[in-house]
Amino acid sequence: MLPDVALIEIFDFYVNGAEWIDAWHTLVHVCRKWRLVVFGSPRRLNLQLYCSPTTPVKRTLAVWPPLPIVIRQYGHPMCGMHNVIAALKHNYHVCEIELWRIPSSLLEQVVASMQMPFPALTDLRLGSKDEREDGSAPLVPDWFLGGSAPRLRHLSLRSIHIPELPKLLMSAADLVDLSLLDVPHSAYIPPETMVVCLSTLTRLKSLVVEFKSPQSRPLPEHRRPPPLTLTVLPALTDLRFKGVSEYLEDLLARIDAPVLHSLAITLFHQLIFDTPHISQFFARALKSKALNDARIVFEDRAVRISLPVTSGSSHDETLSLGISCRESEWQLSSLAQVCTPPSLLFSSVEHLYISEDRYWPPHWQDDTESAQWMELLQPFAAVKNLYLSREVVLRIAPALRRLVGNRVTEVLPTLQRLFLEGPQPFDTVQETIRLFVAARRLVGHSIAVSQWDRE
Repeated sequence: MLPDVALIEIFDFYVNGAEWIDAWHTLVHVCRKWRLVVFGSPRRLNLQLYCSPTTPVKRTLAVWPPLPIVIRQYGHPMCGMHNVIAALKHNYHVCEIELWRIPSSLLEQVVASMQMPFPALTDLRLGSKDEREDGSAPLVPDWFLGGSAPRLRHLSLRSIHIPELPKLLMSAADLVDLSLLDVPHSAYIPPETMVVCLSTLTRLKSLVVEFKSPQSRPLPEHRRPPPLTLTVLPALTDLRFKGVSEYLEDLLARIDAPVLHSLAITLFHQLIFDTPHISQFFARALKSKALNDARIVFEDRAVRISLPVTSGSSHDETLSLGISCRESEWQLSSLAQVCTPPSLLFSSVEHLYISEDRYWPPHWQDDTESAQWMELLQPFAAVKNLYLSREVVLRIAPALRRLVGNRVTEVLPTLQRLFLEGPQPFDTVQETIRLFVAARRLVGHSIAVSQWDRE
């Protein structure tokens, strides 16, 4: 008795709330009227055909009308790749392909059948879970996707070498999300070429570039001075990078992202960091926004500093920078190097938290020099409240012991409150804190000590 327009509203609510793509199958089996209503509104109801390695593709596609096809392997066995290849032959109807973390030998078989155009393709996720027998990444032949992807909006690649990737990216003007994960050295794209590709992606919102090893770096003789005019990425809100600092320096020196909300950087460890352009990019991303908090976390394999950005009533913007290494001494010295040049970034930080990861704690070394802690704390001249976890207090106490006499306000000159996690297990640490507080009081800078509950 319901009119068609009411049925469509109900069906739309049902289909969009379902967790599976082919939920609409139930509707068309109820009665002839429902079938006509469903097939009469394929776009409104987002009707799609789901194909996996276990799907009998030829029989399935023969039953239903020519609807958009979604091909997904994730969570299914690999023995039915012939079904995936059969579905790929319907290239004019395929709208989504997700072949994630599959053996390289099978992946190369699949992509070999993807040399024709896929004009309806909007989502593509390809990922290999291993390397070829010779140790190289799976190689995607030339003319992949016919050499262009005009409707592609989401692209994720993992451990794959596509020689024609720059050409493919420059043809995907509607791209919104781009993720290049575990990029092998054989698939290295110079930062200058990457910027040229990004310049054509005016709708790009999310960019992830993560190299597999420090081997992927620009050669000194090939590095060029940055251009006078930056390439503006007008829609970019999220940027994540993992690689060497030289690559990131050359990349950030050439781009500007005026609406960036989230920036997450992880650098491979090296002895010397020279990162002026990273500092400048951070400053451009901040503009006039205030950095009130800074959080330093030491982990098993990395150390990271996170900077929640305050802008009016919004606290959802974050800048973070980490260094990938295991030894705590290297973590400390590397982070100090990276933090020291952009000291202006931390000029407004009033709350500084330093702790270790609860579940993946670092490998603390007993021979860490006090001077390294002093160097790390040096840029935070405006900090009023310092929060230290129990393990960090044990390591930083020797540095505080050196702040006596004329050096008492050498670091953290505006410190007012010191928050320590839990009771300290050693009397020597408690005595050091007492002497530090007393020394500050003598020069007219009183410090209150309180207990910090990290929960």
